[in-house]
Amino acid sequence: MKKSEDNIIRGIAAAPGITIAKAFLYSKETESITVEDISDIHEAKSNLSEALEKSKHELRKIFELAVDKLGEKRAAIFDAQIMILEDQILIKNLFERIEKEKKSPEFIVHDEITKYQNIMNASTEFYMKERSQDIEDIKNRIIRNLKKKKWKSKISNDVIVITDTITPADTVLFTRVNVKGYVTNFGGITSHAAIVARSLNIPAVVGAHDATAKIDSDDLIILDGYHGEVIVNPSEVQLDFYNDKIKQLNDLDSELLKLKDEKAVTTDGFTINVLANLDVDAEIEFVLSHGAEGIGLIRTEQLFNVLENFPDEETQYRTYKGLSNKFYPKQITIRAFDIGGDKVLPLDVKEPNPMLGWRGIRFLLDHVNLFKTQIRAILRASVNNNIRFMIPMVSSLTEVKKTKALIEVCKQELAQENKKYSAFVDFGIMVEVPSATLLLREFGREVSFFSIGTNDLIQYLLAVDRGNDIISDSYDEFHPAVIRALEYIMHQAKATNTHVNICGEMASDHYAVPIIVGLGFNSISINASSIPYIKKIIRSFSYKECRELLKECLKLETEEEIKSKIKSFYNTRLKEDIDEIFKSE
Repeated sequence: MKKSEDNIIRGIAAAPGITIAKAFLYSKETESITVEDISDIHEAKSNLSEALEKSKHELRKIFELAVDKLGEKRAAIFDAQIMILEDQILIKNLFERIEKEKKSPEFIVHDEITKYQNIMNASTEFYMKERSQDIEDIKNRIIRNLKKKKWKSKISNDVIVITDTITPADTVLFTRVNVKGYVTNFGGITSHAAIVARSLNIPAVVGAHDATAKIDSDDLIILDGYHGEVIVNPSEVQLDFYNDKIKQLNDLDSELLKLKDEKAVTTDGFTINVLANLDVDAEIEFVLSHGAEGIGLIRTEQLFNVLENFPDEETQYRTYKGLSNKFYPKQITIRAFDIGGDKVLPLDVKEPNPMLGWRGIRFLLDHVNLFKTQIRAILRASVNNNIRFMIPMVSSLTEVKKTKALIEVCKQELAQENKKYSAFVDFGIMVEVPSATLLLREFGREVSFFSIGTNDLIQYLLAVDRGNDIISDSYDEFHPAVIRALEYIMHQAKATNTHVNICGEMASDHYAVPIIVGLGFNSISINASSIPYIKKIIRSFSYKECRELLKECLKLETEEEIKSKIKSFYNTRLKEDIDEIFKSE
């Protein structure tokens, strides 16, 4: 198939899957806002109170539906929206402005909440910009209820929704009509709507820019949520291609699940432990059912995202202890709060370059009490002796030594309080910053293990912001410098006999697997849904072959040469083209 077809719209792959259905062009009615003077302040305030209550009632109904569809933890998105409607500072400002300015409540609500949105939209953090859409939903909901209008959102059954943006509420409500997929002009993979779509296993492509201009209702649509592509009124050739791909994917899923309990062993006996990456609010049963041999990365900052504030020690203790019990005797690795950069800071902090700013371990060491709360919770939860603890964004030995000193302080405090805790928890670091790679021998004398976060390591190594569309083509895991850096890391780790895991997206890329095997990684951590597939690949070739491939790639000078070499490796060594099923047309 040709990539030059003019009926293909490209966006961001936000939720995986392929679906074929009729399009439904969806647009919400927008309310016009004018500056109007009022004479009856009491009536205006009464109307506002009624609209706030009505909006909360609507969101509670959506929350109940979301709990049924998503589970209570992911449904907390809507609980957080209700909390905004109950925010006393916001409510106080709205009522005071009505009294002082004597303007219509619709205008006051629009103007006041838009101020918050403007602050979010001015942020350099994509997460903040995407949260602005959640606030937009709340603002429009209040205004609509002030005008006592019903929201017309009826859509047809079994369609792919095409729209500018979509709210988490829409995403949940549309499940009642069996929506097949979503295509939006705007949005990113970390938007709440994208998160909900992934949780519901509904394919989605976001950030497609002019999708609503190029697609009409009832157009036949192929939505490829793996590659971020939307095919409008496909040709017979395109339809045959994707119908065949859907059948192959269904067959592959059935075949792969048979491998879930098998080991990832090469044909010459080299074994790799395949672990899962886990958000604290993820479905644990899903992870276990896909054959994870443990958890290589638990993203604890998700606790903040769900609760909208820092969890206390008891909340964290119950969470970590529950995970430890669920996976026992398998090992789990908890990463300290990785906050800042592309993850929103829970404080009113503006940075000119957050990716190089106050994030990860820097933030934690500047907030010792917060950090100690997490350390204490982890120590207490570690009585099963299956928890490891690591810190993110390490760039100096000082950060490691300060953290180790805090761990000892926490142990002493717990002992004095007669609280049970594990006296020894494996302690490691994330290798994500180039300076850390050059100090690995020194780090190896201080920690038990390394975990390579390839997402950040690649962007810092290549000086490429992976969230910047303009230069996204320069972010390449097969850059010669990346392969050589990984080889250097493994060499240094062996010198101090330090265990190494790789937990970035590169570990889930089937093209990268033979390189990772050739490097000698004994452990990788990936998305649970990818585990059976990655096991199948590892079991398809030998460690010796992968080692030879790596040696050849280390001599090459460009990304294109390395990719071509890996492609040739697959074509000559596997009985089937394992890449064929996942390639786009």
